[in-house]
Amino acid sequence: MVEPHNSELLIVTGMSGAGRSTVANTLEDQGWYVVDNLPPQMLPPISELVGKNKSPISKLAVVIDVRGGDFFDELSTNINNLRQADIQLRIIFLEASDQALVRRFEQVRRPHPLQGDGGLLEGITKERAKLTELREAADVVIDSSDLNVHQLGTRILEEFGADANQLQLQIQSFGFKYGTPSDADMIFDARFLPNPHWDESLRDLTGNDFRVQQAVMESELAQSFVSNMKKMLASVFAGYRIENKRFITIAIGCTGGKHRSVTLANQLADMLSGEDLRVRVNHRDLGRE
Repeated sequence: MVEPHNSELLIVTGMSGAGRSTVANTLEDQGWYVVDNLPPQMLPPISELVGKNKSPISKLAVVIDVRGGDFFDELSTNINNLRQADIQLRIIFLEASDQALVRRFEQVRRPHPLQGDGGLLEGITKERAKLTELREAADVVIDSSDLNVHQLGTRILEEFGADANQLQLQIQSFGFKYGTPSDADMIFDARFLPNPHWDESLRDLTGNDFRVQQAVMESELAQSFVSNMKKMLASVFAGYRIENKRFITIAIGCTGGKHRSVTLANQLADMLSGEDLRVRVNHRDLGRE
């Protein structure tokens, strides 16, 4: 019997045009054995390659998508069966906004695999509906809408690279006016705090500036909010380690993603810096106003 942490099967799936090829190439560079466009009915036999003793393959990544046609419908059943096996199985789901997908398909001048005689958006809509169940079963969801190939590759390295065994936390600030992050595991709303935007001396500054940080954090509400987040996350981190999940994204939002959310994201990162995890801060919407 092979210990789960010594043999791993990774299923790479998601929306066409969301970056599966980039992910596959990055994993291959990290020593993963990658199989592209695998028919779902072949998943059980190929998974035996990482389930056998003395197998030369300890990390196997398979790319499965709607190009498999009718066979794709069998994927959920095969995944449920493999969940019961003595193999560490994880699913990474790549998605992107309709706008980003349309732009990418137009750049490469290729039709969507499901559009048929219809339009590009029609194919994207069909695929998104077809993948709903699989997205819900995914262990890692990555929205690549605003990522270039290098940024997506970095994100994969953080999660699946050689140094990815440590629990990694991404704290992301954002503005609700620009939409909520679709790949966040937890979302916190900071709009209940006084908004520095209404102070003309602070309006042009950001949560990276000391004066804004001081204005936001002088509120007992803000201090209590961050402190309670840290306490709650301690239980979350413990659960992630038990489930052998290594990456968690916490999103903190305010109206524009400029003052309150940026301040709180920085504060939470500072408070967690001494914990046994890697912390990265990303201010998604900073500079958009």
